[in-house]
Amino acid sequence: MALSLKLKKFLLKQGASEVGYADITDFTPRPGLNSGVVFFIAYPKGIIKTMKNAPSPEYLEELISLNSRLDAVGMKCEEFLIDEGYDAYAQTKKRLGTDFGEFNSFELPHKTIATRAGLGWIGKSALFTTLKYGSALRLSSVLTDAPLDFGKPILKSKCGKCEECKNACLGGAISGLNWNYKLKRNDFYDDKKCEKYALVVSEENLGKADTVCGKCIFACPHTQKYLKRL
Repeated sequence: MALSLKLKKFLLKQGASEVGYADITDFTPRPGLNSGVVFFIAYPKGIIKTMKNAPSPEYLEELISLNSRLDAVGMKCEEFLIDEGYDAYAQTKKRLGTDFGEFNSFELPHKTIATRAGLGWIGKSALFTTLKYGSALRLSSVLTDAPLDFGKPILKSKCGKCEECKNACLGGAISGLNWNYKLKRNDFYDDKKCEKYALVVSEENLGKADTVCGKCIFACPHTQKYLKRL
């Protein structure tokens, strides 16, 4: 479909590393907006290489930068679709805020759209994971009524027996259970344990308590393959 290709080219030009489209009819939080546009920006290899003793100051700085850039790309996507004659709503961090509720998640997570678009799966760390970048990426999404070419959903994990992220998580937040689309995040991952440990390790590494860690990102074998790829 011409619109799908045109939008993807536009978003890649705006700085996205990858773009996908998903049918979100059954779980859209905004009635009528049944198509999901999802995109991510990968962390530069040099930033991830500082993460052996995560979190690093470089990682935190890049995380903040990526959030701003993703919001900007999301708004550009919204404007593009509106100019094409469709309704659209960018799920930016600025709009959604920082209060994600009891389980640190908002109504329709970007990674849910990303799995339905076929871009990757949810790792045992509860992070969105791809073969090309591992979990060294950050996502955003836009809801729209535009007719788009939907990807083939990925509905179960590709992690298999790997437990590198579980072993790297000294907070004990990762159970080791493989994700599938029927599971709730807290069925296999404890966000409270993650947050508790992150506060400690960020104080040690960054000099201030924050809810950032990243050990599981660095540990993922697919992330390591990304770092070694020329």
